[in-house]
Amino acid sequence: MQSKTKLYLTILLPVQIILIKIFSFFPEVVESVYSNGIFVYTSKALRYVFGWIPFSFGDILYSILIILLFRFLIKKVLHRRIRWKEVLLDIGATLSIVYLCFHMLWGMNYYRLPLHEILNIEDQYSEQELIEVTEKLIVHANNIHSKIEANDSLSVKIPYTKDEIFQKTVPAYQQLKNVFPELNYSPKSIKTSLLTIPLTYMGFSGYLNPITNEAQVNGLILNYKAPTTSCHEEAHQLGFAKENEANFIAALTTMNYDDIYFKYSGTTFALKFCLNDLYLRDEQKAICLIEEELRPGIRKNYIEVNEFWDSYQNPLEPIFKSTYDSYLKANNQPEGIETYSYVVALLVNYLKNKETYNVL
Repeated sequence: MQSKTKLYLTILLPVQIILIKIFSFFPEVVESVYSNGIFVYTSKALRYVFGWIPFSFGDILYSILIILLFRFLIKKVLHRRIRWKEVLLDIGATLSIVYLCFHMLWGMNYYRLPLHEILNIEDQYSEQELIEVTEKLIVHANNIHSKIEANDSLSVKIPYTKDEIFQKTVPAYQQLKNVFPELNYSPKSIKTSLLTIPLTYMGFSGYLNPITNEAQVNGLILNYKAPTTSCHEEAHQLGFAKENEANFIAALTTMNYDDIYFKYSGTTFALKFCLNDLYLRDEQKAICLIEEELRPGIRKNYIEVNEFWDSYQNPLEPIFKSTYDSYLKANNQPEGIETYSYVVALLVNYLKNKETYNVL
C-alpha cells in the first residue's frame, strides 16, 4: 500500500468516527435504513458464504491477524531505528479499514432503536412486578424440571451434542417468528470456536465475528447453557448488538421452542436474571424464593455453571473482562457488562401480562 493511500485512509478514520457519532443521534434512521435494510442483505450473504464451512473461518482470520500483528511489531516497532511516520501511517490505515468494515458489516446495530421501543413495551418496572414475574418463572421452571427429572434434587442434563443444539436453534427461531416476525434466522452460521481453550480462560461462553457473521460457541461450556448461548450469539447475527437485548431474545427463543430441554434452559436463564435483580433490591425475599420455592435440582444447575467457571479462573480473566467492559461502554452500552436491569425490564414487561409461559 502506497504512503499516499495510507495517509488518506488515516485521515478518513476521524471522519468516520464523527459520522458514526452523528448517526448515533438518529436511531430511527439506523433502524430503518441499516438494521432493517442494508444489514439484512449483507448479514445473510455472509452467512451463505461462511455458514457451510464446518470450521470457523473467522477464528482462522483472527489467528492470521495476530501473527501479522507480531510480524509488524518485530519488523517495524521493535527496531533500532523506528520510522515513526511509516509506523503511524500503517497503524492509522489499518484502524481505518477495520473501523469501516466493523461498522458497515455489523457495528451500526449498536445505534438502532432500543428493543423495548421495537416491541412497544415499557423499560421501567416496579419491585412488585419483578416479584410477580419471578414467582411465575419459578412455577414454570419447577414444572419443566419435574417433567424432565422426577427427583427434585437432581440437576438436568441436556442429552444433545453441541451440533444437535445448533441444528435445533433454527426451528427455535422459526417458531419465534409467530411472536417476533422480524427474526428470520436463515441460513444458519453457528460453530464451535477453534479458540475454545483461550475463550474459556478469558471467561466467555461465545462471541460473534462481525466481519464474517459467524456465531462462535465455546465448546467446553455445559450443555445446559448451550441453547441460550447459541441463541444469544444468533441474536447478535440478526442485528441485536447489545448484550442485554441478545440475552432477552435468547430467553424468548428458547422458552417458546417446543423442546423441553430448550424450555428448561431458557426459563432458568430468564429466572436467574430476575433473581439476581431481586437480590439487589430485597435480599431476604430473593433468598426466601430460592430456598423455599425453587426446586433443589434447578439450584444445582446454577451451582454447576458457577463451578465450571470457577475451575478456569486465572489472573488474566479480570483484564479480559475489563477490556470487554470498556468495549461495550464505547459502543452505546453505558453500563458495560453489568446490564442486568435492562434485561429484567424487557423480561418483566414482556411477561407480566402473560398467564402462562407455554409449558409442555
